Amino acid sequence: MRPPAGEPPIGPDPARPVPRPTLGRRQRILKSGEFKAAYAGRARAGDGRLVVYARPNGLAETRLGLSVGKRCGGSVQRNRIKRLLREAFRRLRAALAGGYDVVVVTLGHDYTLEEVERRLRALVPEAIRRSAKAGRAPGAGGRAEA
Repeated sequence: MRPPAGEPPIGPDPARPVPRPTLGRRQRILKSGEFKAAYAGRARAGDGRLVVYARPNGLAETRLGLSVGKRCGGSVQRNRIKRLLREAFRRLRAALAGGYDVVVVTLGHDYTLEEVERRLRALVPEAIRRSAKAGRAPGAGGRAEA
């Protein structure tokens, strides 16, 4: 049903689409080499349920990579955990320093959004701090040459 002539339309303006609250491809780590570089950086923080690796990426934004193994359950459970991790990271992203790759590895199952958000709020800044303290530059993975 259309509003009468001369009145503004009801609902969102179709000329200005509402942004979806998701992580786009540019905000995620997708390639195995990028995961390996984050692991090789060895700047990590963990609490027994999650381990977070961080490494400078030379980009303007912080990207997220997820590693949820089969020990966390079947595909339905693993995908649920990944959705929770992405949502918690999306909420936390504005408070983070830009320019890092963050990889989150799960060590358990049965997470809640509040628990994941609380854990990431503590672990991600700690891993970024350790990465910055170690002075790991983008593209410099692994051990230093002797």
